Amino acid sequence: MAEKITLSKKDRLAVAWRSTFIQGSWNYERMQNGGWAFSLIPAIKKLYKTKEERSAALKRHLEFFNTHPYIASPILGVTLALEEERANGAPVDDVAIQGVKVGMMGPLAGVGDPVFWFTVRPMLGALGASLALAGNILGPIIFFVAWNIIRWAFMWYTQEFGYKAGSKITDDLSGGLLQDVTKGASILGMFVLGALVQRWVSIKFAPTVSEVKLDQGAYVEWDKLDQGSKGLQQAFQEVASGKALSNVKVTTLQDNLDQLIPGLAAVLLTLLCMWLLKKKVSPIIIILGLFVVGVVGHVIGLL
Repeated sequence: MAEKITLSKKDRLAVAWRSTFIQGSWNYERMQNGGWAFSLIPAIKKLYKTKEERSAALKRHLEFFNTHPYIASPILGVTLALEEERANGAPVDDVAIQGVKVGMMGPLAGVGDPVFWFTVRPMLGALGASLALAGNILGPIIFFVAWNIIRWAFMWYTQEFGYKAGSKITDDLSGGLLQDVTKGASILGMFVLGALVQRWVSIKFAPTVSEVKLDQGAYVEWDKLDQGSKGLQQAFQEVASGKALSNVKVTTLQDNLDQLIPGLAAVLLTLLCMWLLKKKVSPIIIILGLFVVGVVGHVIGLL
């Protein structure tokens, strides 16, 4: 019986280090696939000995992949475990490996932005900026050092967690645990996608539906305000109390749609793009199509 091939801590560290450059070859068609495959090269060289096996491994990891760059680490850990088991003869096929990657990258991507971009980095940035404004040179140094320690520690320990968890998943392939994990992650990913659509997809229909002249007192009378900052302060107070900025209330098509179902157009556009991707339409074609529709819509006054 052949000796079992195991990824050492040194091998896993090499993968973790390379994963810091996962955005290095980002592209519009498969996004982080180049950086992902680059990260796995040390493991692939250790696990597979023939040129054909290594080529096949790189090919399956050059498929579409995209998530938060730091959140990719636990997915890398699980993938390392699956590749290790496959190299040792376990019944782990390409579909299982790709299914775990796709199933995890969606829901985890929604975690990375609020944690890192909207919480950790602004807090450290505020700390460093406050010190810098006081003339303390430690401000930018603290920000740089603390940020990199936090992100690197997170990436390494979550990769290790994923590696250990991935080994447990492969122990129960026959029991359907892998399929359950993939299905659960996919369902969670749909919830996250639905929550992010309203935030990241923006469509505004410009055509005017109606123009109604407001009664006196329902809008800010700019000619009666004091000059300078005092007048501006008064205007802000009147707007805050519910007055309009002008004497004409303009209602657009977008206003009516928002009253009906807010974000409806954004959801429909997202579902259309998903349907096109399911029909094997190239992401590049979809992006160019959206660009053309946006430009034409703006020229004719629709968007």
